[in-house]
Amino acid sequence: MKPRVSLQDSTLRHGNFSLRIAPVRSEDVGLYEAQVKYKTEVHSCHVELGVITVTLSPPNPVIESELLLMSCNSSHRASLVETCWFHNKHPGPTSRTFCFLSGTLSILYPAMSDAGSWRCQLRYSDKEIVSATFNLQILGFDGPASPVVYAAAGSAAD
Repeated sequence: MKPRVSLQDSTLRHGNFSLRIAPVRSEDVGLYEAQVKYKTEVHSCHVELGVITVTLSPPNPVIESELLLMSCNSSHRASLVETCWFHNKHPGPTSRTFCFLSGTLSILYPAMSDAGSWRCQLRYSDKEIVSATFNLQILGFDGPASPVVYAAAGSAAD
């Protein structure tokens, strides 16, 4: 997994044996064990890493007004009960919560207002809730609502 894995050497003396993985990949899913040996003592802990994958079709950046499919999947083993999508910390672009069984959200005509932070939240039959956040980029024209722009004579117009 090198060079994506690191230990913070400066924190080892204070008892912090954290492992950092960046960036996390789907194949990193699984059970991790840490063992610390000090003199005659051996301490260990186990941590399970789950991964959420957010996929865009077409991939980021998205072109304005072209069909966009956003999918959210997790390595969690229980049955998926519900998927919710949130835009910029508020429910969806129309102030509604987008929740359904499938992990895919379709936006027929993405606009510049759809760009920004999105979060998918997955709820499972064992009551586990996991979520992931990603930044959606939209390529398009973010100009005035009206195609007519008025400017005073002698001033600049953008």
